[in-house]
Amino acid sequence: MTTLIPVLGDQLSLGLSSLRGANPGDAVVLMMEVADETTYVRHHKTKLAYILSAMRHHAQALEEAGWRVDYLRLNDPENSGSFTGEVARAIQRHDTERILVTEAGEWRVTAMLDSWETLFGVPVEIRKDTRFVCSHGEFDTWASDRRELTMEFFYREMRRKTGLLMDDGKPAGGRWNFDKDNRKPAQADLLMPRPLGFTPDAITRDVIAMVEDRFSDHPGDLDSFNYAVTAADAERQAASFFANALPQFGDYEDAMLTGERFLWHSILSPYINSGLLDPLDLCRRAEAEYRKGRAPLNSVEGYIRQIIGWREYMRGIYWREGPGYVDRNFLEHDRALPDWYWTGDTQMHCLSETIGQTLATAHAHHIQRLMVTGNFALLIGADPKQVHLWYLEIYLDAYEWVELPNTLGMSQFGDGGLLGSKPYVSSGAYINRMSDYCGTCRYNVKERIGEDACPFNALYWNFLARHRDKLGANYRLAMPYRTWDRQSKADQQATLEQAAAFLRQLDGDCGAPYAKRE
Repeated sequence: MTTLIPVLGDQLSLGLSSLRGANPGDAVVLMMEVADETTYVRHHKTKLAYILSAMRHHAQALEEAGWRVDYLRLNDPENSGSFTGEVARAIQRHDTERILVTEAGEWRVTAMLDSWETLFGVPVEIRKDTRFVCSHGEFDTWASDRRELTMEFFYREMRRKTGLLMDDGKPAGGRWNFDKDNRKPAQADLLMPRPLGFTPDAITRDVIAMVEDRFSDHPGDLDSFNYAVTAADAERQAASFFANALPQFGDYEDAMLTGERFLWHSILSPYINSGLLDPLDLCRRAEAEYRKGRAPLNSVEGYIRQIIGWREYMRGIYWREGPGYVDRNFLEHDRALPDWYWTGDTQMHCLSETIGQTLATAHAHHIQRLMVTGNFALLIGADPKQVHLWYLEIYLDAYEWVELPNTLGMSQFGDGGLLGSKPYVSSGAYINRMSDYCGTCRYNVKERIGEDACPFNALYWNFLARHRDKLGANYRLAMPYRTWDRQSKADQQATLEQAAAFLRQLDGDCGAPYAKRE
């Protein structure tokens, strides 16, 4: 009799909870490439190639560690196309007496795992995912007696729990958060560190060929695919980041530069979210760089906050709010995204640059996502569910548990302020301050009215005016509303007409990919 241990595509860790205590001698690890998971949204080709290649390499690592692996490839003629279908077939192949599995990362797959015991008549043990600092129960306890679920206070709890950057029970440096020190614009620098590139091996080349053939209608390209697909190579990228980029990561965390796709960012989130790297281990190594005097506190605190703060917080929100969270639409936005979100073909340089690098690499950093593509989508009134699906499709590190709250909640204000105390909207001035994008743009960031005016400017004021009934009492928006009220009625009307004209023009470009699927 055999213990069957399904390992999913985002569970590529040798220390996975479902493997702990199991006997490799009477267990079979089941890994499945299935059509359902590759097509439930149109994943970027690079994302598909990364996950499938990393899965195949992880199967090899499991075998080298002594596990017997039953690996099903996507093009296997007997492939049923679903996790449940493949578990059913594996139960028959391996005379299965029980199933051990680590909890899924999203509601959709959780429903499948919950159905297996009844469906197959085999005991199913679903174990907690111990790769996270905060369990579902801990987060619910933290959130249960609070009027506002402010990330900062959750983050402080995680600092106390882990002991990261704590000195005698107090935050290192006397402050919990150094975010105000991390907003410097950057200048082009020939000595800027670059992430490592990894030449595809035979396994990855086979996967790339399959993705090109089978998913030719998915967005993105694979011409420059050079991501790590093994834990060893992901570790090399981590070591390179700590040695070369972490010291300046904090200063330029929010900066954007034309042609610079990575700046001082770690590019480790895909490896963390798929399981190749341990997030808490990375935090402890970042802290060690600070303790040894090799990285400043603002960089290290900013990096650790992204992982045990924002990442854990988003997971807690996702599971607490339930599967209906995806349908929230506080501002009642319903415009389709313009077609050029899938091509980058727009004269707005910030959007062209961000979307262009995203299509090429499946990567953009958090400010490009929040204050360029997300900001524009919110200003035009894009349907937040469509925006969520675009982010889920297009980014290498996008899994629903972390991407959905970030997009629908933080970026699109779809939850009405559960995550953010105000909508993340700005005129072109913010983009101009944090990037060099505006200097080569066809539009003038200093202009609000006229043919050459930056579209972000009129759209920003139009957004505030349009939603005054829902946002007018928000204390964090008091200053911009006062500024709007000081303008003459004629200036206000001209701004609203400018925005309306732009949106009419935009509507002619909207709707192709998602409109067809919806």
